[in-house]
Amino acid sequence: MSAGVVVVTLSKTHIGIIPGEIIGTALLILLGDGVVAAVLLAKSKAENSGWIVITFGWGMAVAMAVYAVGFFSGAHLNPAITLGFWIHGTITGSQAIKYFIGEMIGAMVGAFLVYLTYYLHWRDTEDPGLKLAVFSTGPAVRNYAWNLVTEIIGTFVLVFGVLAIIGPWNAITSGLAPLLIGLLVFAIGLSLGGPTGYAINPARDLGPRIMHAILPIPGKGGSDWTYAWVPVLGPLIGGALAAIFFDAVFGSFPL
Repeated sequence: MSAGVVVVTLSKTHIGIIPGEIIGTALLILLGDGVVAAVLLAKSKAENSGWIVITFGWGMAVAMAVYAVGFFSGAHLNPAITLGFWIHGTITGSQAIKYFIGEMIGAMVGAFLVYLTYYLHWRDTEDPGLKLAVFSTGPAVRNYAWNLVTEIIGTFVLVFGVLAIIGPWNAITSGLAPLLIGLLVFAIGLSLGGPTGYAINPARDLGPRIMHAILPIPGKGGSDWTYAWVPVLGPLIGGALAAIFFDAVFGSFPL
């Protein structure tokens, strides 16, 4: 065994689930909310560059975060993924709680870093809705029931897709799985993201929304807490249904 392998093995043991998920989710939100800030905030060089830039940025954010910490924590980065894996039998309930903690802390850290990165642009952006949109999602047409359905469907596709990509019959994707998962998120954004902004991740929406509420952002307005339950509950339902459906059709297998 080489010295390099020994170091990696010890590091994996040392980092653990919570720190790994904090780092990975923080990177996810930094790059994901960061691209939204780049497109929406005044005087950004990427201002008004559009939906394709946002969706591609989020897809690459997922890929990079999974590559960064996948070896150490499995890189769930998303309570809906964690719930799906728990139902699938890949992790225990006590492990799931650790994932949830790491994901929420990481999402808040990532949102804070976005705030710092675009510090000079908040005051020049007049619309408080654009500032909130950097941190959290909102519906194009507000109807809580149908917005919930959209989030359920989008997250179902995400969790089902992730389980399929990492399935043992897809050994050909070894090493490419993080990139493929990122492209899956890109595709979901393009095809299903229009109605709600595709949170498809409770931590991704709730953690930054909390940071929006507490950070001293000039002229930020409210944090839209009346909608906040939709991008939390919808993805959890979608993730659970995806895992149940996947196991019923393809059977459970160790990941």
